[in-house]
Amino acid sequence: MQFCLLLCLMLFTPSGASLLRPRSRETKKRAKELPVLSTAAPASRDFAFDLYRALAMAGPDQNIFFSPLSISTTLAMLSLGARSHTKEQILEGLGVRPQEGSEEELHNTFHQLLREFAQPREDVQLSLGNALFISPEVHLQDTFLSAMKTLYLADTFPTDFGDPAEAQKQINDYVAKQTQGKIADLAKDLDSTEVMIMVNYIFFKAKWRTSFDYKNTRKQDFHVTSETVVRVPMMKGEDHYYYFLDRNLSCKVVGVPYQGNATAFFILPSEGRMEQLENGLNEKTLRKWLRMFTKRQFELYLPKFSIEGSYQLEKVLPMLGINDVFTSHADLTGITNHSGIQVSEMVHKAVVEVDESGTKAAAATETIFMFKSAPMSSQRVIFNRPFLMVIVENSTNILFVGKVTHP
Repeated sequence: MQFCLLLCLMLFTPSGASLLRPRSRETKKRAKELPVLSTAAPASRDFAFDLYRALAMAGPDQNIFFSPLSISTTLAMLSLGARSHTKEQILEGLGVRPQEGSEEELHNTFHQLLREFAQPREDVQLSLGNALFISPEVHLQDTFLSAMKTLYLADTFPTDFGDPAEAQKQINDYVAKQTQGKIADLAKDLDSTEVMIMVNYIFFKAKWRTSFDYKNTRKQDFHVTSETVVRVPMMKGEDHYYYFLDRNLSCKVVGVPYQGNATAFFILPSEGRMEQLENGLNEKTLRKWLRMFTKRQFELYLPKFSIEGSYQLEKVLPMLGINDVFTSHADLTGITNHSGIQVSEMVHKAVVEVDESGTKAAAATETIFMFKSAPMSSQRVIFNRPFLMVIVENSTNILFVGKVTHP
């Protein structure tokens, strides 16, 4: 008997691109308006970047793209039903300190986020939600079910896992509807041993504040390594962008805003300094960038790219100390009193596309239970070698983290 958890992470589909236009007295004001970044959890550790480093270690020199917000949401929900060391490891992995009120704060934070995302917005479509697909044969603990409905606003659906094909269709139809058809086949290879599937979805659609001009896109060299060069369509924009030169991490950071409150940060390390950047990147660093950003007018060259990531998180999360939930030592008795239930597989899939008209991104995770800116040296910034990207909403929630090695 297995307890499955499907996490449909995030769909990001902007349909128009933009760069920040100059406003004479806005620079310092805007920088001060950018609040602290977080993964939504009141954490002491850098979950998003600890996870990034674990993924980078598992797949060196590969493209990386994932949604830390959605993964952390799922882990938080899982912690509701975990007990003893299983719960402790999940909370520790999320950076929640073992002190009175800290776990309650974690769940309240996600609850507030869910309510916030449910509010209509003029410039951005952004939604975050959860669902439980439950076998009628399995009794869930009342406290767990109540918390899922109350704190995580989860929809619940009776599901006949004795008919795996029909159960799979029911789940995939729900996910496709919530993500406007962008994620259509999240559930795969179900069998009659499943007892419950938990789904978390995120949907985001926005436009760049100022679009790139298609006529300016030209084929240019992209240096995958010092020996490998590929030709890619390189977009060109000239405007006032947020800019910071971080000498400590040997990188340039360019902030490109979307309409509404979303921003993409593109981070270009100096040649040979990618490892230094990866090791040093954390939320404290991002907060410094937000304080020190200034507007600079320059030419920005950014490749059109499409990358995807697929990760077996049961092999990666133990690097963050989350072990027991994937083993026979798992204690999930807060979910159901059935014994012998563990998470046998947690799959995360994500894809992103960036072009002149905007950015499209989708992600899904399936879990089966079984500064001051330094002067610019030139008037252009060219992303023609591997770089990082971070997409944030309202400058508070880290939605996506990625590494573009092969555009």
